[in-house]
Amino acid sequence: MANVDEVTTDASPVFSPLYQQIKALLLQSLEQGEWNAGEMIPSEVDLAVRYKVSQGTVRKAIDELTSEKLLVRRQGRGTFVATHQEPVNRFRFLRMQQNENAEFKTYSNVLDVVEAVPPALVRERLQLKENESAVVISRLLSFEDEPAVFEYIWLPKLIFTDVTLEKLVNYKGGLYGWFEAEYNVRMIRAVEHLSAQLANSEVAQKLEIAPNSAVLYIERVSYTYADQPVEVRLGWYSTQHYHYRNELI
Repeated sequence: MANVDEVTTDASPVFSPLYQQIKALLLQSLEQGEWNAGEMIPSEVDLAVRYKVSQGTVRKAIDELTSEKLLVRRQGRGTFVATHQEPVNRFRFLRMQQNENAEFKTYSNVLDVVEAVPPALVRERLQLKENESAVVISRLLSFEDEPAVFEYIWLPKLIFTDVTLEKLVNYKGGLYGWFEAEYNVRMIRAVEHLSAQLANSEVAQKLEIAPNSAVLYIERVSYTYADQPVEVRLGWYSTQHYHYRNELI
């Protein structure tokens, strides 16, 4: 790693600023599990000594990782690896709001857990081999006492080796928090595809709506470090009293 006093004059496309190089090294440590979710990372001073750069360079790298919600600063305590165990992150990827913009409580009801060979679309998203098994969780989310989201959650069997209905029913936190605690897998970003559908009989029954009612269908692929896909969600959202909201910046 270049010393802080060194100046790089390489203008080739592969050149990156020094703080970006430090960011890449921090990401590498996160990927390798040097610091797990919820743990404090070394101080900026210690990291500056470790990488032989200025504290300001380290701070800029950490600033980017905090803006990407991979790290979180806690005043007077230090910088920690972000975790889905924190209440603020429990439903980080859920973008539904009540039409009146009122706050509501979300309840999760895991219906079943089975092992199955996924359909082609899911297999491709998870980069699985043909006929490779996956774990599929069926779940119903309710907002207050109203069924709102019915979904199938597909997970690679090689990573999530022993998921059972009993374990999930007995766990009181969010699914992503459980993935962190049980399998040390942290979902750091997700890509969603949205479309409109008509509810089939299964979806209508679960959401307690009339068959062929319009619903929002969302296919989500979630990734952990190194852009590895580790989850596919296929979800049907009732929009009778709720809407999907996403802020674009």
